[in-house]
Amino acid sequence: MRWSFPIGRLLGSELRVHGTFLILLAYVAGSAWMAAGPQAALVNTVYVLALFACVIAHEYGHALTARLFGIPTPDITLLPIGGVARLLRIPEKPGQEVLVALAGPAVNVVIFVILWFGAGLSFEAAPLTGGMTFADLPRELATLNLILAAFNMVPAFPMDGGRVLRALLAMVTTRLTATRIASLIGQTLAVAFGLYGLYIGSLFYPLIAVFIFMAARAEMQQVRLTSLARTSTAGEVMTTGFKALGSTVTLDAARDAFSREGVPEFPVVDSASRRITGFLSSEDLEARFDELGGHAPITRAMVSNVPVVQTETPLSQVLRLLNSAYGVAVVDSAGETTGFISRRTVMGRLNRR
Repeated sequence: MRWSFPIGRLLGSELRVHGTFLILLAYVAGSAWMAAGPQAALVNTVYVLALFACVIAHEYGHALTARLFGIPTPDITLLPIGGVARLLRIPEKPGQEVLVALAGPAVNVVIFVILWFGAGLSFEAAPLTGGMTFADLPRELATLNLILAAFNMVPAFPMDGGRVLRALLAMVTTRLTATRIASLIGQTLAVAFGLYGLYIGSLFYPLIAVFIFMAARAEMQQVRLTSLARTSTAGEVMTTGFKALGSTVTLDAARDAFSREGVPEFPVVDSASRRITGFLSSEDLEARFDELGGHAPITRAMVSNVPVVQTETPLSQVLRLLNSAYGVAVVDSAGETTGFISRRTVMGRLNRR
């Protein structure tokens, strides 16, 4: 994840901290210092660190449970609004997804029980709203862990409750339809949450709402991509009837072509073989134009790693190639170039579904 850095490894996963989390920590400490002095700043800083240690424990609940089903969890990133355990794939079986989703809130419930009953606290004690001391930390953390567990079980993507809902729906319908329903609920609740925050004059709620909305949208897109990859071939997704640039064209001429055609990318075709030998995007052209000069050939600015696949090649294999290549050339059984696929091609196909 961009703007994050590693702080170590624990239980087989790399722990990372997003840079904005440090901003949050500084803001909490600074606000407490100005309001009540250095002691308050220290207490509140320890409180935030302890709270996010509970968030990390929550994410390890997901990660370790996922590993029981053979799903790698390479890293966990701490954000100002929570944590993210990166699973290399989502459990395919609904029952497994339910268990992975419930594992996180279950950890918070266990922490609540340990803190609340282990410290001999009383249910009559309400969480403080200010003036917190070190003696109050167990009660505050216990209460917040219970709130975290309850909040994460809201049936809205990408909350854990939304994943449970998606898994239950997937038992009676397709995974794609289940994800679409869970994502729609999540985005609807996110809008309501954001509007409520604006109504009460708080920017924190809209911030959380934007995160929920975008995460639900990203999850929907990922599932749609997975579904497309399983059911489509290169020939069904490729761009055909395309216009290309010859390998001897200059950057000046390429800039004119981009302006004239209004496309974001051009395949570059070898003048002799008529095979696609590279790709040139408008971004790459502008990034290299001043350095290379307008009279330079586009071969100096294009991306030249171009894998070749057959029209019958599964899209899932093409997507793996696109992890390390800008685009792939698609050829028919006779070896003639019939089209190409780039990341933009795939996203365009998704948007038309």
